[in-house]
Amino acid sequence: MTKSKNIFLGKKILIYGLGKSGISSYKFLNNKAKVFLFDDNLKKEINSKLNQRLKDVREVSKIKFDKIIISPGIDIFNCRLTDILKKNLSKIYTDLDVFYSFYKNKSIAITGTNGKSTTAKILHELLLSQKYDSRLIGNIGNPALSEKQITKKTVFVIEASSYQLDYSKLFTSKYAIILNITPDHLERHKNLKNYINAKFKLLDSQLRKSIALVKKNDPLISEAIKKGKFKQKIIKVDTLKNDKIFDQLRNKYFSSFGNKENLSFILKISKILKVDNKNLLKTLNKFKGLKYRQQIIYEKKNLIIINDSKSTSFASSENLLKSFNKVYWILGGIPKKNDRFKLTKKNCKNFKAFIFGKNYKEFKTNLKKKMYVANFLNLKDVLKRILLIIKKEKLQKNIIFFSPAGASFDNFKNFEDRGHYFNQLVKKILNEK
Repeated sequence: MTKSKNIFLGKKILIYGLGKSGISSYKFLNNKAKVFLFDDNLKKEINSKLNQRLKDVREVSKIKFDKIIISPGIDIFNCRLTDILKKNLSKIYTDLDVFYSFYKNKSIAITGTNGKSTTAKILHELLLSQKYDSRLIGNIGNPALSEKQITKKTVFVIEASSYQLDYSKLFTSKYAIILNITPDHLERHKNLKNYINAKFKLLDSQLRKSIALVKKNDPLISEAIKKGKFKQKIIKVDTLKNDKIFDQLRNKYFSSFGNKENLSFILKISKILKVDNKNLLKTLNKFKGLKYRQQIIYEKKNLIIINDSKSTSFASSENLLKSFNKVYWILGGIPKKNDRFKLTKKNCKNFKAFIFGKNYKEFKTNLKKKMYVANFLNLKDVLKRILLIIKKEKLQKNIIFFSPAGASFDNFKNFEDRGHYFNQLVKKILNEK
């Protein structure tokens, strides 16, 4: 990978995609370069200053840009500027590249199919407890280029998606973490090999004195490590081995299989960063989790309701399902390409799956030989049916697990919108009882 310093200064730059990262890139580069803007939605509501820089396809095609900053959500091969981008692949960068070209601070970049946000959030809170000037950026927290008052002591905790890494050319981190890899986003990356390669750009870009932490017992990661040629020190984290600190935790949040895996990486990086054990335990016991990620939203008498709207694949849902003996599982949305449910029938004998939405067939095909499956038109009908079953069965403990295992864009803006809707729905229906 190319390493350069401030290659964006004074250049003619197109920023493509005006979401959070695109807007922050514009604000950061506006006084440092000649910036033009484009968004596939030309009617996007933005302020008047940005509107003056917004170009249409015809105008963009006439300008010879030095650099193109592309938002992670843009698919180069399926967008309004596809022809222009294909001809200028060498000029395409991300906000992480801009960030790295200006700041050489210590950074800890975290990627993986599942657990990125949770692990990044825990690590950020842990560093704050150690009096670090820690900033949480990337997919979680603020866009990289929106941070202010950065000093030499500032440490960045970065959640990096495969989309960001796939387009990046300059970005590298002192510490890199790959939590796990299972097939995901194949509709964008086209195949599993490309998806793995995108994740491993995080390791490919590291310098000799850097450190990488990867999951030891992950077959896709292990195979990629064997094939690669890496300069840095690589530490393999055994997520099946329980550290003694597990026994000292009082936080139920870390009782699930997936969160124990996340914690294994936290403990390993904590030792490298020489984090005080008292601060470590205090932070872990206080950690409340992320909104819409395995979030307990209702807990009374015989009923627990968990909102895991952030789950967009079977693998993500499986991490908590493994810890259940009996559960009413609500799932639906847009299924991921080639996604497969890997728990055995024996693991699922007391599971009941309730699928919502029009894309139920693929979910049903994956699950019908392993558990009871029913499908409904919408979430409201699902929730009402489950509560009716619970009322009839009169069991001492019931768990409703809303973990969609699919993308949210069929009926919602994003997983947050879906999670908020579910919370409101639960509140409304329970109040009607």
